[in-house]
Amino acid sequence: MPTPAKGPRLGGSPAHERLMLANLATSLFRHGKIKTTETKAKRLRPFAERLVTFAKRGDLHARRRVRTVIRDNDVVTDLFDTIGPRYVNRHGGYTRVVKAGLRKGDAAPMAYIELVEELVAVEAAPTKATKAAKAGARKAAKTAAVAALAGDTDDTDESEVAAPRSRKATKAAKAAAKPADEVADTDTDTDVDADVDVDTEADEDAKKKADED
Repeated sequence: MPTPAKGPRLGGSPAHERLMLANLATSLFRHGKIKTTETKAKRLRPFAERLVTFAKRGDLHARRRVRTVIRDNDVVTDLFDTIGPRYVNRHGGYTRVVKAGLRKGDAAPMAYIELVEELVAVEAAPTKATKAAKAGARKAAKTAAVAALAGDTDDTDESEVAAPRSRKATKAAKAAAKPADEVADTDTDTDVDADVDVDTEADEDAKKKADED
């Protein structure tokens, strides 16, 4: 908070100075920006910022302290509901004084005093540690994805290998079964031929006996 300037007071008495600063602060909080002499602006800046600090506290005691200075209820409500919460992230420096040249007539130096804008919290730049952690996380995710893909391909290869093996086994079983059937067929054929030969020999013997008789 800026230190109040030393020197002659504003107005003719301390009470007059307090009332002038109170009226200036009320106009500042109502309009957000006012134009006055440079001396009054410099004297008003710490006075108004102290009131904003009370508004940031927001308790009943702070509200009563502000009401002893600012008598307008609407301005007090606006100060505690809008202006105070706007500067939660800012620790001091709620006003700005900008020089506005000389006043016509008496050439008094003039200045604008206004409330500054809201301070937006900016995210901190990433450090080397955070960058390394992010890179490690990305690398781990990539390796996990590659491993998962490799596992899928291995499973497909095993299934593909198992399938031809099963086909080969069925073909071999069929091939092994075919000769057995053929052998069985040939055995039955030979048995039939043997029976036919025996019958023919018996018939020939019976014929010979009949001729001899």
